[in-house]
Amino acid sequence: MKRAGARLRVVVTGLVAQHPCLGGVTWDYLQFPLGLAKLGHDVYYLEDSGEWPYTLDGGPSGTEWVARDPTPNVSHLARVMERFGLGERWAYRFPTAPRWFGLSEARRREVTDSADLILDVSGSLEDPERHRGRGRLVYLDTDPVFTQIKLAVGKPAFRARVAAHDLHFSFGERVGALPFATGFRWRPTRQPVVLEEWRAGAATRDVYSTVMSWTSYPPLVFEGESFGQKDVEFQRFLDLPRRIAPMALEVAVGATRHVDWESAVGAVSPHELLRRAGWRVADAYQVGADLDAYRDYVVSSRGEWSVQKHGYVRGQAGWFSCRSACYLAAGRPVVVQDTGLAGLLPLGEGLLAFSDREGAAAALREVDANYPRHAAAARALAGEYFDSRRVLTALLEEALASDA
Repeated sequence: MKRAGARLRVVVTGLVAQHPCLGGVTWDYLQFPLGLAKLGHDVYYLEDSGEWPYTLDGGPSGTEWVARDPTPNVSHLARVMERFGLGERWAYRFPTAPRWFGLSEARRREVTDSADLILDVSGSLEDPERHRGRGRLVYLDTDPVFTQIKLAVGKPAFRARVAAHDLHFSFGERVGALPFATGFRWRPTRQPVVLEEWRAGAATRDVYSTVMSWTSYPPLVFEGESFGQKDVEFQRFLDLPRRIAPMALEVAVGATRHVDWESAVGAVSPHELLRRAGWRVADAYQVGADLDAYRDYVVSSRGEWSVQKHGYVRGQAGWFSCRSACYLAAGRPVVVQDTGLAGLLPLGEGLLAFSDREGAAAALREVDANYPRHAAAARALAGEYFDSRRVLTALLEEALASDA
């Protein structure tokens, strides 16, 4: 087994092709292979999730929600990889009509067989054993609390998929303290951010913003208790714009609704609910349509304000958003709902956490009144805690340790 200081062959998985119109998702996964490549490693990107790509507009007929044409997905991935010097280093299996794109089958197998490490980000590989080679296979949990509940409530197929990996890391730095008996050792890690891609500058819009989904998937239940999505938490803070006026708050939220499981908002859409309460509302699919649009939206903002998923708040596992890490890297102060961050990240300058409406309003007023200090602290905090060079070097060292 090579040491982390050596040049390693690393395969990174993700969901870049799966979501060709979601620039934030692309950044989340891209910064792993890009950061590793900048460290000098021999990096490849592999996408084999088995998840059928969906369309945001219903396709040609307006009612086709499963993508049948691989062109948008493949073109998006190819453009992204080419842009960042990984043009001959990716492979994607389009699952609707199973077909591989990118690397030839022989080259793909040679790469995975010889890899020192396969980093399965979000556990996105449909069948991890399909790609196992000589190196270590590492599961990186980006959705803590929900991952552990699925393991605890007895989903055998999911448990087998997680168990197929040699080591397990999580963005939930306190996930080991959860009362869910998962049977796995979860090692803490964080979202890596390639800092030079998020250079700080003057904000051009006097607004605190965020990008979010109202809901992503149904609530999970553990021992009779529900662990839900952002829709649950956001309704506790609906009157915040009136509390902090004349400061402006904006939410970029997608138009996709899951009415079967979203918390009740009456007959109106989440967009209308927010507008009536005084929020500025943007279309997440427009402001985050690609890498540059998403980054421009973050960088143009004065800072971020956001709730977290109800499950993250209940679990208090220390999860921190990939999106918020990018705001920090751009020198944008971040005010977010607390998920158990005390003792993991420095709070109070550049990054402020709240638990209730009064705390949220006070944090926003503090940031706005002392903005230059908080903006500088945000960028410094990103450099200390989310710099891809630090985060990925530490991850490799632990993943490749002889006793891991």
